[in-house]
Amino acid sequence: MDVDLVVPMKHPREGKSRLRGAVAPDRHPALVLALAADTLAAVTSTARVRRVLLVAADPAAVAELAELAELGIEIVAEPPEKTLNAAFRHAADLLRRDDPHAVVGALQADLPALRAIDLTGAIAESDNRRAFVADRQGTGTTLLLSAPGAPLDPRFGPGSARLHEASGAVPLRAELPTLRSDVDTPEDLAHVKTLGVGKHTAELFT
Repeated sequence: MDVDLVVPMKHPREGKSRLRGAVAPDRHPALVLALAADTLAAVTSTARVRRVLLVAADPAAVAELAELAELGIEIVAEPPEKTLNAAFRHAADLLRRDDPHAVVGALQADLPALRAIDLTGAIAESDNRRAFVADRQGTGTTLLLSAPGAPLDPRFGPGSARLHEASGAVPLRAELPTLRSDVDTPEDLAHVKTLGVGKHTAELFT
């Protein structure tokens, strides 16, 4: 089955606090938006992705993401509970109202090297099972997929890979280098540059 994806976004001024200093302070929000723009560009070029819901702390602050390359994403406000897992649950509920049997996925917004082939590979390997992709360190989670019509049950946060596996999600084993490479630290940023980042992130460093 094709997948409906949820992508969360803090306000660009507040996101990616551990990356402060990677660019001039006044350009930090632009970096946060660039990471998300390149992630979303890859997502929307993936044939097996049907819908993309961007859950934003401040929809007006990220509105330009819907216009970049006519991505066609849908932006919704985060729920009253201001946590990452609540945002994923809220958007999953919205998607399920339209299709109760959908496969819903939770994807991080900081994958600027993401390639459609890796996302497609993860969806194929999941084979309609609740499954997840651990980050390259093996501790975090970059993608969580539900089974058709079943709860997403997100458990993002410290040690999320262990928590997702303990909750019954299947860890995907394919290499998927660009899907495992999220960006939280300057080291992560250096790593994704070796993989080749998308144009929006690249423009900040040229």
